Amino acid sequence: MSLSVMEARNIFRSISPIDHRYSISEKDVFEALVPWLSEEASVTACVKAEIALVGAHLAVRGRLDAAAKAALEKAAGQVLPEEVYAEEEKTRHNIRALVNVLKRKVPAEFAPLVHLGATSADILDTALSWRMAGVVREAALPLLKRLERLLCDFAGREAETPQVGRTHGQHAVPITLGFAIAEYVSRLGKSILEIEKRAKELKGKLAGAAGAYNALSMIARDPEELERLYLAELGLEPSEHSTQLVEPEYLLRLLLECNVAFGIIANLADDLRNLQRSEIGELREGFAGDQVGSSTMPQKRNPWNSEHVKSLWKAFMPRVTTFFMDQISEHQRDLSNSASQRFIADYVAGFCLAVSRMAGVIESLSADRERLLANLRGGGIPGGVLAEPAYILLAESGVSGAHEVIRKITLKAEKEHLSFAEALAGEPEVLGRISGKMAELGLAASPQEALSFFEKPERYSGLAAKKAKSLAQKYKKLM
Repeated sequence: MSLSVMEARNIFRSISPIDHRYSISEKDVFEALVPWLSEEASVTACVKAEIALVGAHLAVRGRLDAAAKAALEKAAGQVLPEEVYAEEEKTRHNIRALVNVLKRKVPAEFAPLVHLGATSADILDTALSWRMAGVVREAALPLLKRLERLLCDFAGREAETPQVGRTHGQHAVPITLGFAIAEYVSRLGKSILEIEKRAKELKGKLAGAAGAYNALSMIARDPEELERLYLAELGLEPSEHSTQLVEPEYLLRLLLECNVAFGIIANLADDLRNLQRSEIGELREGFAGDQVGSSTMPQKRNPWNSEHVKSLWKAFMPRVTTFFMDQISEHQRDLSNSASQRFIADYVAGFCLAVSRMAGVIESLSADRERLLANLRGGGIPGGVLAEPAYILLAESGVSGAHEVIRKITLKAEKEHLSFAEALAGEPEVLGRISGKMAELGLAASPQEALSFFEKPERYSGLAAKKAKSLAQKYKKLM
């Protein structure tokens, strides 16, 4: 509602956390969403659609001059949401209420053209597409692209920082921290591009009560041209086929791709949260000087922002079920999506809030390089992550049972509390074969030099650094 005529909102009497908790903690994001997702925005978008329709009628009649445009724009600015709501108390119909109010605002000669040939969904579905395209373009994509650029910067900066790879929660082979983050650079980057594409494909309609242009055929020689003029004013194109509704799949696909991105961000949040565990301690979120981690344990620094992102995903991800259910409408239309579709606004808001929060995490994220290296070199068997190259080199030297040979060496290291390099040094024949193969590859000139390779697992990271830098550069450019 317009604050010029309504009392200021008391946030402590709001119901949705979006309207109190996050309107304060994420004020900039909230303000960016209000012009597209608020109830005022919903009414304003319908007014815009109705005005575009009057403009299209005038255009086909050759009467849409500068004066007419100015009069229509002035009328649109005079429609207040509370007036429409008051009128709806009488009509019990939101679009008819809007039409009644708008007819009183436009010049008298234009009043007969208001809503002429349209059904409610011609306005509602078109206005929703305009709003969703707008909120993605003006709010969601800027937030997503900022997050992606921050991820690119982090991946590039830490491209060569050694880290132990992990599969099934166990130490695997060495990678780099930048490579680990580059996973999300790639996954999220592709999803952002898909969201951008889907938002541009949203459609509108002006095809009447059952989608067959019945009413418009009584008004215009070319009903489809009138539809194109109407939608062009809103930056949209007509749906290929309409019932009383726009084909639902356009919006569904956009929302599903948003859910894909949401899942990627939640996955990232989980990884970051786990890497901040006390026993791992490789990363740390920013923590303000006055911030408190626990009400009873003063030493704690909880990864609460990452946990917050995961929690938002848990709250909003299941909404995808409703999006699928709204795909179905009986015959040309029913009203079973009337209430459920209104909650799309909540979903988009929750998604944008999570993106913003994750960007804040990445912006303040720091890496403990000493701990990263210690974890890589340590583990149950210090240096044990190099069992793979030992097995590969031994097999390349012609040993058929190379995997079993190296497995037994790791068991010996574990039992005798040796590092992998120490256990390998105790098997001179095996070490000789491995060092010989390394000499052929130009990796080591002697058994002792080969052994030094197995003492420094950070040297075995494949193409991790190269891939991290490449992906960071690629997606930063695409953003």
